[in-house]
Amino acid sequence: MQKKKKKKERILEKLLHRYRLVILNDDTFEERISFNINRLNVAIVIIFLSLILVSLTSVLIAFTPLREYVPGYTTASVKNKATRLVYEVDSLETELAQTKTYFNSIKNVLTGDIDAARIKKDSMVSRDTTSEENLDISPSKADSLLREQVKQEEKYNLLPEAVSNTDYTLFAPIKGTVSRSFEAEEAHYGIDINAREGSPIKAVRDGSVIFSEWTVETGFVIILEHQFGLISVYKHNENLLKEQGDLVKSGEVIARLGNTGTLSSGAHLHFELWSDGYPVDPEDYINFN
Repeated sequence: MQKKKKKKERILEKLLHRYRLVILNDDTFEERISFNINRLNVAIVIIFLSLILVSLTSVLIAFTPLREYVPGYTTASVKNKATRLVYEVDSLETELAQTKTYFNSIKNVLTGDIDAARIKKDSMVSRDTTSEENLDISPSKADSLLREQVKQEEKYNLLPEAVSNTDYTLFAPIKGTVSRSFEAEEAHYGIDINAREGSPIKAVRDGSVIFSEWTVETGFVIILEHQFGLISVYKHNENLLKEQGDLVKSGEVIARLGNTGTLSSGAHLHFELWSDGYPVDPEDYINFN
């Protein structure tokens, strides 16, 4: 105990031992400044100066643009940019999911890989129709008079196609004999139409070409995308007259009927209609005779 006590006393004595700090003129050795110090005072001054330095640094970082370089600190503009980027990423993820769904639908169109039990046969008209039992389609008196007036005007109309048509009608891609009908249970998601080889095949509706290539099983295939999620498919063509990305009009020739592909056994058109990713029976909407 005495040794420890003596050791503490020696340490305290060293800390409190007084020294004289003298500043002299180097040429004349004249004493300019002198004052007494000890080690304890020096330690206190160093600690005090360190605290001031740390405080000044903190204030400088917190209230100047330098804080942007310190992790954890940010500005309002950076927060706004981060928020905007979060929204953009979310939008891109949504768009990516929609694109993936769209390409899966195109894949189903090409491969026919779809569950027949899930096919919505009336999906093409379900969005615009209501129950027929509750629908009153009898024309009113004013409607009858208007129809008669339009009918009279149409007699002298030289450009009937200029008259607005509000019905979503489909153009027959080719006239011929339907040799095989729509059979979803047997994964035959379209109809086969026999006609003379080389006959022109026409677009059923205004749209854009999203696929125009050769496939081993179905030969030359062209696929059109139309409004309201409708897709039309034309397989076993002799050749294709449109390329991917082209815009086509209703009734415009897009291919020639042929007998190409390993699944074809004669000159015919295999035609499919897909609505929102599901096949529908083309004969329900188009007259091929």
